[in-house]
Amino acid sequence: MTWSTFRHDYMVRFWAPLPAVITAGVLSALYFGLTGTFWAVTGEFTRWGGHALQMFGLHPEEWGYFRIIGLHGTPWTRVDGVMVLGMFAGSLAAALWANNVKLRLPRRKRRIAQALVGGAIAGFGARLAMGCNLAAFFTGIPQFSLHAWLFALATIVGSYFGTRVALLPFLRADVRLVRAASAGTVAPRAALARWQFRLGVAVFCVAVAASLELASSALKLGFAALFGIAFGILIERAQICFTSAFRDMWITGRTAMARAIVLGMAASAIGIFSYVQLGVEPKILWAGPNAIIGGVLFGFGIVVAGGCETGWMYRSMEGQVHYWFVGIGNIAGATVLAALWDRIGPPLALAWPKVNLLATFGPLGGLLVTYAGLVLAFLLLLWWEKAFVARRAQMAVQAESKGAF
Repeated sequence: MTWSTFRHDYMVRFWAPLPAVITAGVLSALYFGLTGTFWAVTGEFTRWGGHALQMFGLHPEEWGYFRIIGLHGTPWTRVDGVMVLGMFAGSLAAALWANNVKLRLPRRKRRIAQALVGGAIAGFGARLAMGCNLAAFFTGIPQFSLHAWLFALATIVGSYFGTRVALLPFLRADVRLVRAASAGTVAPRAALARWQFRLGVAVFCVAVAASLELASSALKLGFAALFGIAFGILIERAQICFTSAFRDMWITGRTAMARAIVLGMAASAIGIFSYVQLGVEPKILWAGPNAIIGGVLFGFGIVVAGGCETGWMYRSMEGQVHYWFVGIGNIAGATVLAALWDRIGPPLALAWPKVNLLATFGPLGGLLVTYAGLVLAFLLLLWWEKAFVARRAQMAVQAESKGAF
């Protein structure tokens, strides 16, 4: 394989979602085993909101929520922090390799409000449930926590209602025809692509070098940063977005991304199960109303905003300004939840049990129950896609027959 072929196939062209999502599942299991924590981002974003409040003289570290998730150190001295920074660096490098970084402004101002409001609702819901699309789907379910199943089912419901709202006429994006580029613009664009590629390589090399330097003094932090880079590259090159998975399911009936996510969870579950048997403690959280309410809010919010946690992270690195505001809203909503936690947390979450499926059904039973749930989810997605297509075809035939008369 020549360098030009490798560059085009693996650094410029988008990757197929299925192998990328399964790879992400395997990496998330390895990340759990090597760092003792799970792949998640909204907890760290909530800490960023806490740091912002500290800059204004407030003391959020005294709040109950931050006593649970911690507010010590800085983003570059925490495992979650360096992992998230690595994800941003990896996403930026991957987008630059493909000449995919371009400043894109929202066409309508209401899109900014939509991004902020949807992002805030999603951030609030994610932290109410103590999870997000990563902490619940990709790590919560594979870590055998019942709360993640409740969150996942509620997220699907919330995404349905979010889709209904997002399809309202005043929220739909304008469709505009753009004049094709003239022949005279080809050379400048080729030059820009070369410079972006070189810059992307530089960003990647600097990020890896910084991670290795960090590992020399704090091995776990260095591992976290390297995993973050890998996660960032994966989500950008494969365009992994849970929002599109849910939205496509309701609008077009396509479930390819959703089925890939299920298989990714299956790949992660067996790896995490192995580490648990070796003594690594899984993260089990409260299976209470907080998981259900938070899931509905999260599912609704990500569809209205147009992006989930992974989606807004890599799209913001691609220069899509809309997603900068999704991220701001996400952090703001999570911080509001932290401020309200002492009032709503005890009845909605803390009063409810933490249900570990491995403890409830035994190690083998918990594993089998989890895989049974994933198999059922996969089969339901296949059924939904076939039923959706058949219903659309029937509606088309009925409309044609009415038109004939």
